[in-house]
Amino acid sequence: MARYVMQRLLAMLLTLFIIVTVAFLVIRLMPSSIYDDPTISAEVLDMIQAKYHLDRPLIEQYGIFMKNVLLKGDWGISMKIQPNIPVFQVLGGKVPLTLFINLVSLLASIPIGLVFGAFAAIKKNTMTDHGISLFVILFISIPSFIYATLLQYFAAYKFGWFPITYTVSDMASVKYLSLFLPTLSLALDPMAKVARYMRAELIESLNSEYILLARTKGFTRSKAIFRHAIRNSCIPVLNIVVPMFANVLGGSLVVESIFAIPGMGSLMIKSINANDHYLTIAILLIYSLVSLMTVLVVDLLYAVIDPRVRMGGKKQ
Repeated sequence: MARYVMQRLLAMLLTLFIIVTVAFLVIRLMPSSIYDDPTISAEVLDMIQAKYHLDRPLIEQYGIFMKNVLLKGDWGISMKIQPNIPVFQVLGGKVPLTLFINLVSLLASIPIGLVFGAFAAIKKNTMTDHGISLFVILFISIPSFIYATLLQYFAAYKFGWFPITYTVSDMASVKYLSLFLPTLSLALDPMAKVARYMRAELIESLNSEYILLARTKGFTRSKAIFRHAIRNSCIPVLNIVVPMFANVLGGSLVVESIFAIPGMGSLMIKSINANDHYLTIAILLIYSLVSLMTVLVVDLLYAVIDPRVRMGGKKQ
């Protein structure tokens, strides 16, 4: 297991290196310039380009950037959003805020989705099953930013149950209350996907031979379901956690803007629009690192849920 983890960590580092390289080259090759302001004189523009090495060939710019990253841990400075401030200082408290709403929405959606999916499978072809399936289709079909807009209008503006936008307050309850609606908006889609997947897997498990064998050994239906069927059905559900989390991260870009949350999502949109290259690369790095860590955690969970799985080991 330790060898497997080390292999995955090395693969993560290689993947991050490739992502940063591709991001740097693609951003630098974009037709727009960092400084498109027509009011800047040619002399001043030349000074700015010389200062940030923008007047040098692309490969040389990349070499300078990677040298600073590998030898000094210097990822550059913000050029437009907060000029001359190191990019990770600009991110500051924005990273925990974004990770909070994304991780909470994902972690909350998984157990809730499993419960509804299992309930729908056990009550197959009943009104309960049809009702859950209807909401599942509805939540999957509509993008998260539509839910965000509707929840903001009705729950916050119309009825006043929650703050309309993110609220900075000394009271933790007020702060977290303002994060409830965006978190809920992001949680509905993954919750529905988990429920749909769990329902399909559990129905297949309930019709399998090992459940019939358990019943012949004297297990009650409920005991056979909870001890064998549900546990075995949870394993394939892990396969969709990683793509779900990627969708949640993507949805948070818009949801953060709707609720005026000063997180990485809204900052990334601003950095792209402002051509703040180093800041954009830093945000992409964090998003990629979080996604790769999620992949590693999901792989390790296989061994916890199913002891037969021995990742990186030899067959006995």
